[in-house]
Amino acid sequence: MRSTIDLLGRRWMLRIIWELSSSPAGFREMQRRCGNMSSSVLSSRLTELIGARLITGDAGRYRLTPLGEELVRALQPLREWNAKWEDELHA
Repeated sequence: MRSTIDLLGRRWMLRIIWELSSSPAGFREMQRRCGNMSSSVLSSRLTELIGARLITGDAGRYRLTPLGEELVRALQPLREWNAKWEDELHA
């Protein structure tokens, strides 16, 4: 569990996974979706996610692997809790 939290806690990791959960994208498209993050940071994060087998980079297009898709589903309860927490904070 610790290694998962370490990986996902790195800046931009969850954002990249989130963006790829909606649709695959090439490098420039991912950079645009992530608010024009630097190309070196994006390249590094994509390489780490490929190494973790959460995404693949076939033919210059990045997409979630089945394991990455499973991670997105596993994070859904956390998203639901976050919505409740935000409501509580703004009440």
